[in-house]
Amino acid sequence: MMTFPLKTLLTVALIASAPGVARADELLVFAASSLKEALDEAAAAWATQSGDRVTVSLAGSATLARQIQAGAPADLFLSANEAWMDVLERDGLLKPGSQRNLLTNALVVVSSDPEADETAFFNEDRWSAGSGGGEIAMALVEAVPAGIYGKAALESLDWWDRMAPHVAQADNVRAALALVATGESDFGIVYATDALAESKVHRVLTFPAESHPPIRYPMAIPIDSVAPQADAFAEFLAGPEAAEIFRDHGFGLAGQGDE
Repeated sequence: MMTFPLKTLLTVALIASAPGVARADELLVFAASSLKEALDEAAAAWATQSGDRVTVSLAGSATLARQIQAGAPADLFLSANEAWMDVLERDGLLKPGSQRNLLTNALVVVSSDPEADETAFFNEDRWSAGSGGGEIAMALVEAVPAGIYGKAALESLDWWDRMAPHVAQADNVRAALALVATGESDFGIVYATDALAESKVHRVLTFPAESHPPIRYPMAIPIDSVAPQADAFAEFLAGPEAAEIFRDHGFGLAGQGDE
C-alpha cells in the first residue's frame, strides 16, 4: 500500500477543506469577506464578457493567506490589508510584480438600534466594569484586518481598555456584522461597505482616517496559479468597468485619493 509523508497529508487535508475549491477549468479567487457583493457582481460581469467561470471563496484575509501558505490552489487573492499580502510575498508565494493595491475603505460603528448614536457609543458609564453595557462585535482583533483596524482606532482614541472586556470577536467582519444585524451585539465595528450591504443596521459614526492604518485592499496572483486567465481577470478588476461596480458598493479606488 502506498504511503505519504504526514506533511503531504496535512496539506491535502487543508486544501480539501478550503472554501469553494474550484474545478480545474475555473478561475478560483480568494477574497476578503467584505468584498462579497462587489466581487460577485464584478465576477459575473467578467464571466459574461469572457466566458470564463469564476469561483469566489470568501473568508477572513488571515484564513485565506494561511490556506495559500498550505498550498490551497488560489488563482487570485484579494486581501483586506497589506500585511497578510506582504507575508505571502516574503514567503515567495506570489507571482513577482503581480501585487498591487486595488481598493480603499473606511471604518465605521454600526447598530441595529435606530436610536443609537455616537454619544451612546462613546459613553463611559455604558462600558464601565459590570455595567452590562452590551457587546461590541468585531472581527478577530489580532488576526483579521477589520479587527486590527478597529482595535487600532479605539486605542488611538483612548477607548480600547474600557471597551475590550465587552468585545465579542468573530472569525471575519461579516460574522461581526451579522451579530449586530440579529441584535446579539449592540454595536459593531465594520467597514463602511459592510454597513451599506446590510439593511438591518445603520452607521453610528465613522472613525477618523488618522485613527487607524490606511485601509487598502491589495490584489496578487499566487505563484502556483496555472490559470492563464488570472492576469486578464486582475486587469479587469483594476479597470474602469469594475471600478464603477466597486464605487457603487462604497469602495474607494487605491491611488486616486479615495481613503
